[in-house]
Amino acid sequence: MRGDTRLWPSLIALTFVAVSGLSVSDGRSHASSPMSMDTDLFRAIARRQDPVVVAILTTSRRQSPNPQDIERFERVFGWLPEGFRARHDTGSGFLISRDGEILTADHVVADADVIRVRLLATETTTYRATVVGRDPVSDSALIRLQEPPGDLPFATLGDSDALQAGDWVMAIGNPYELGHTVTVGVVGHQARALDSTEGQRQMLIQTDASMNPGSSGGPLLNVRGEVVGISAAMVADEIGAGSGIGFAVPINDVKALLPQLRAGKVVRGHLGVTLRQERITDDDATALGLPRAGGALITSVDMGSTADTAGLQCGDVIVDFAGAAVMGADDLMARVSATLPGSRARATVHRDGRTRTVEVEVEELPSGITTREELGLEESANFGLSLGDSRDGSFVRSVEDDSPAAEAGIEEGDVVRKVNRRIVHTAAEATRELQRVQVGHPTFVVVWRGGRETLVEMQRD
Repeated sequence: MRGDTRLWPSLIALTFVAVSGLSVSDGRSHASSPMSMDTDLFRAIARRQDPVVVAILTTSRRQSPNPQDIERFERVFGWLPEGFRARHDTGSGFLISRDGEILTADHVVADADVIRVRLLATETTTYRATVVGRDPVSDSALIRLQEPPGDLPFATLGDSDALQAGDWVMAIGNPYELGHTVTVGVVGHQARALDSTEGQRQMLIQTDASMNPGSSGGPLLNVRGEVVGISAAMVADEIGAGSGIGFAVPINDVKALLPQLRAGKVVRGHLGVTLRQERITDDDATALGLPRAGGALITSVDMGSTADTAGLQCGDVIVDFAGAAVMGADDLMARVSATLPGSRARATVHRDGRTRTVEVEVEELPSGITTREELGLEESANFGLSLGDSRDGSFVRSVEDDSPAAEAGIEEGDVVRKVNRRIVHTAAEATRELQRVQVGHPTFVVVWRGGRETLVEMQRD
């Protein structure tokens, strides 16, 4: 969980807050047997699952400055304002393959320019990682170690649908940068509906296993040591203190998305309508002229959307979609989201006391994710700096602590003019020249800083 706070409309505030595959039980659920919940069981789970949990360290900007603004500040003042400086955050994650794949929460890595990972067995060493795929709607992300060590342990993914209220669970994470921390609690609710992003709703596992800033992305484990959720948030008061209630993304939702995360893009269906989140009651049904309570009430239709083209209107109640009855807004949104964009489905709609059937095309839900390429950003591997495009050259967007660039004196806001005597005009050109440099060989870079050119020397890791 990062140190920032994310507000969810349905609660006060939620602060965004792994397993070798070896069984630690006899394979039967222990949740219904209090006598079996002894210290030895929890110790065994923690001992076996700790090695797959990782700390994630990110560097990002507090804002994305206009390149011209950077040049203006550099030219006139010779320094950068606070808003241009880097922000450092921490979170958690867990290994799911021997080649260094790590699942975490999307908000942990969403704004990261540089990602480093610390393993339990090598807490004095960090490994560079890159984002493979992100999904803001489910708040899940997949990252991969660039140069993973050999024989990595990895988690066993369990069945979150099998959870019931009262089941014991364990959360492991990196709260407040304290390092690996284990907490234990029970499931308070197995499918709590909360507002997510993009106008979507997400069913989350509610638990009193403690989650704190830095815990986000860590695993929630059942008594068999299987991952059943990804720690995502906690209920917090106005000053950020936890209330003892936390939430995790069900692992079954993430398993269904994993092929798309590995492909680098998650595609979801969308109708272009806004639905009332509350269930339709008997009184609502009478007022709406429905024969019985049920369905999803449309409160607005996006102009030009496929729903608009199909003739859906504000006030319509969708009672059937693709041949199955609609229980409520959450039910309909989940089914539409899982429908392949471009496909067509029949929807039964109740309007003004009459029932009609319309055929609607499911469109693709905009992801809201802007790629580094779309931003014009390049990451210069093994030098520890992120570059963006400016008018006179590629500007240094961020510099990683203790990196070759930082040791050489490269500063955020520097405009790169030359790399090893070659003039560069774009971030891509600068990155290409830096990648030509062999490990251990010197690199001479000319940067524009404070109204003059400065030559710096660095070596590639």
